[in-house]
Amino acid sequence: MKIDTIDLTILDELKKDSRQSIRELSRKVNLSPPSVSERIRKMEATSIIEGYTLRINDKVLGLPIQCLIEITIKNGKYSTFQEKISRYPGVNYCYRITGSACFMLKFSTDKFERIEEFIEEFNSIATTLTHVILSEVPMNWTYVDLKN
Repeated sequence: MKIDTIDLTILDELKKDSRQSIRELSRKVNLSPPSVSERIRKMEATSIIEGYTLRINDKVLGLPIQCLIEITIKNGKYSTFQEKISRYPGVNYCYRITGSACFMLKFSTDKFERIEEFIEEFNSIATTLTHVILSEVPMNWTYVDLKN
């Protein structure tokens, strides 16, 4: 599928609010609702749009402490780590990465003691390097800018 600037604008608008109506979206991109619906359907069919997600405010939920944890696996225990981390409460995401660490994950919790518990839980299969998140930098980039 060939992507044009209108498709990129649709993606930017959906990124801001994927629950907005097709009618509202069509006004923003100056196309008819059926045209916008068709473009979205094609982007879904070609997996450009893989799905729609929910953003949760961890702080409001009672998890005011977030951290990024670099994980370096010991003795090739990748499958053991992946099995444990996939069910570990508070892990928002986990990525296999390149560089000096093997994985990077985001962990949200209500107490610093839970970070220590996390480290102890994985100590036998991995070493960790923990970065506590102090604040988030608001991002204001768009897909359309990538074409310029």
